[in-house]
Amino acid sequence: MKNDRRRPARPRPGKPAPKKAQQKPAARKAAPKKPSPQPRPAPEEPRILRLGLVPGTTPGRWIDTWKERMPHVELELVPMSFAEQREQLAEVDLALVRLPVARAEDLHVIPLYDELPVVIAAKESHLMAADDLTADDLAGEVLITPGDDVLGTLDLPTVAPRFPTIETTEDAVATVASGVGILVVPMSLARLHKRKDADYRILRDGPTSTVALAWPRDVTTPDVETFVGIVRGRTANSSR
Repeated sequence: MKNDRRRPARPRPGKPAPKKAQQKPAARKAAPKKPSPQPRPAPEEPRILRLGLVPGTTPGRWIDTWKERMPHVELELVPMSFAEQREQLAEVDLALVRLPVARAEDLHVIPLYDELPVVIAAKESHLMAADDLTADDLAGEVLITPGDDVLGTLDLPTVAPRFPTIETTEDAVATVASGVGILVVPMSLARLHKRKDADYRILRDGPTSTVALAWPRDVTTPDVETFVGIVRGRTANSSR
């Protein structure tokens, strides 16, 4: 039998065999540079900001914001008396006080709000039948002025009591609750010393009590400025 297997063709003499085309290797893309890590800020040292408070002042909403914004700084609340608030300002970083404040030229003072005056009397007093009161409604009433009074002299047609001065507002409220005399105080103090046997009504056109934020001019720290910003409604990103 004939062998039909064909032999591969031999290249003709004088002609070189064709070379296979060589592909160039694809250029490698440079890997993106990783940003160098930024150093973390050092944690702040725990510290304390002392906030003085005269009776009746309520910083609750500012305290909540402070705890959220400054968790590493403890806010210590320090009770103060109205009579000694000027001297006690030296013992705190800043304070909620009642105006006037003596020697205010040495202080930063920011008035915040005015409190309405109210008349406190026994719950069964005829004065409590009205929705609010005027000075004329108090004619002839015995007006008790406690030793820690914050309103000062009142121009009212009342009479002075015949018994010694009652030293504290709390004791004065207990006295008028028994049916003896009346008391005029800012509304926050009436709420602070509220009793079941006494009530209060707003005194129209009476003297208001201004609550202010105060601190010594020569000790304005960054923490003080932060608290002032919170009181003024600044956000965490606001500039001072």
